[in-house]
Amino acid sequence: MSASTSLTLVQGDITEQAVDAVVNAANSSLLGGGGVDGAIHRRGGPEILDECRDLRASRYGRGLPTGAAVATTAGRLPARWVIHTVGPVFQASGGDASLLASCYRESLRIADELGARTVAFPAISTGAYGWPMDDAARIAVETVRETETAVEEVRFVLFDERSFAAFAAYVS
Repeated sequence: MSASTSLTLVQGDITEQAVDAVVNAANSSLLGGGGVDGAIHRRGGPEILDECRDLRASRYGRGLPTGAAVATTAGRLPARWVIHTVGPVFQASGGDASLLASCYRESLRIADELGARTVAFPAISTGAYGWPMDDAARIAVETVRETETAVEEVRFVLFDERSFAAFAAYVS
């Protein structure tokens, strides 16, 4: 993170964030799912799914690898792009923190390639993928702080009070 990058926390709905790029906690299929992924696809509309299908047909025939990131249009979201990243499943990865950190690093790399200045992140892997919230918050905040980026604002958008409090412990 550069000295000019700010970290902010918001409790709310990531699909309502007016930012350059919204990060989607996607599954490897890129074809939508539950949680954040489902919400982004529903609110963003069919344009996002169309671009995801194109990515599957071209570069990611076997799906997007865990820890990688790729961008599509944001469709009807109040953002320009959606950056899809696949977080690790806690049990399956054995709690491999490097995979979770890669989601944040790679998303910021894609944001820089796009010229995005504001990026909204969810708490990646903490829902159905079972990553413990406190550990996920620590990894997210440390990784963003350690990653060189031209992004001016990284906004963590947390769905509930518990996740907000976990992130607040590391951002303050």
